[in-house]
Amino acid sequence: MINEQIRDREVRLISEDGDQLGIVSAKEALRIAREANLDLVKIAPSAKPPVCKIIDYGKFKYEQIKKEKEAKKKQKVTEVKEIRFSPNIDDNDLNTKANMARKFLAKGDKVKVTLRFRGREMAHTASSKVILDSFYKKLEDVAVIEKPARLEGRNMTMFLSEKR
Repeated sequence: MINEQIRDREVRLISEDGDQLGIVSAKEALRIAREANLDLVKIAPSAKPPVCKIIDYGKFKYEQIKKEKEAKKKQKVTEVKEIRFSPNIDDNDLNTKANMARKFLAKGDKVKVTLRFRGREMAHTASSKVILDSFYKKLEDVAVIEKPARLEGRNMTMFLSEKR
């Protein structure tokens, strides 16, 4: 809220250089702001009495948008990368997939490891859990199991995330 939009009877006033001017009426605060050719901006509306500052509103808005953009830049979006293989995977293929998972984890992504069963492979789901365990053993130094291996339909999935 700025200038005439402030309807409070009393406000705590802060000058443009950050000095506290005390508690004054909203009309008096607006008069002081007008004399300085600046705007009266409500900074903390939930405080008792509300805190208002005498500043240039356009500059204030610009700096606020700039801060939001800077905060957005520093955010890291974690993706879930999926690695799929079947129960009859060979050791070399498993090592290749483990190296890919290692790269994903290094970037800060989570890895969903999916073991796909087709046809008669469904009869040997219990013995196939060993494959997921050996895959995790290859990544033990950089990964931690977020969700353990679980059979969901024709897929057995396990989630890995980066070790902290």
